[in-house]
Amino acid sequence: MEAFKRFWNRLGRDRTFWLVVIGLFVAYLILEWRTALSFVVTLIVLIVAVTVHECAHAWVANRLGDPTARYLGRISLNPLVHLDPLGTAMMVLTALTGFGIGWGKPVPVNSRQLRYGPRVGMGLVSLAGPASNLILAMGLGLLARAVFAWGHMTWTLALLFNAFILTNIALAFFNLLPVPPLDGYHVLLGLLGLSRSEWSWRLSRWLSGLERYGFTILAAVVIFSQLFGLNIIGRLIGPPVSFFYRLALGQWG
Repeated sequence: MEAFKRFWNRLGRDRTFWLVVIGLFVAYLILEWRTALSFVVTLIVLIVAVTVHECAHAWVANRLGDPTARYLGRISLNPLVHLDPLGTAMMVLTALTGFGIGWGKPVPVNSRQLRYGPRVGMGLVSLAGPASNLILAMGLGLLARAVFAWGHMTWTLALLFNAFILTNIALAFFNLLPVPPLDGYHVLLGLLGLSRSEWSWRLSRWLSGLERYGFTILAAVVIFSQLFGLNIIGRLIGPPVSFFYRLALGQWG
């Protein structure tokens, strides 16, 4: 409720404008019920996946000795404590296409307080997010198989299971790409931190220097892929996503 009040107060004098915009948007979805169904499912799936992902980061950070996220109430499955305004707006806009993207608020972590050192500890915290999405997808896959075996699988349930499982797996492997600010970047630094060799130290320093350009590099790859139809991200994460999707659903998938 407090989060809603803060959100309401931020609207200020523009409340009427945004209420009209939201009203028109809801009316459009009611008239286009097929679009509305796809939109609602995609948005719910994204919110759940991002919430689980960020909560896992916070939980592991706390377990490894840094209570910062716990003090801020981030060890929670309440979406309101994890959703980022811009990331949520992106979810809403892209959910209209049936394949949404978005992000939550970064979990604050004091890496110097983490067990196993800043790099290895941060690598474990970062790995927790994608791992939680994979665990959720595998668990839902087992549930989907059971429902199908019992003969109670409906079209609506199949749609929900498919959306939840595929989105969580795709989110996991997208975040495991070793490009800042994605989780895979810190996972890679954590792996390099396990080695005491000179080459790992040099590679770590070089990767650390790229951190400030990470978002630009990631955005450039996405835009370049779209402009030239290369689907670079899809080619990188497609094989593991397909493998784990089949693993989750078995013959039913």
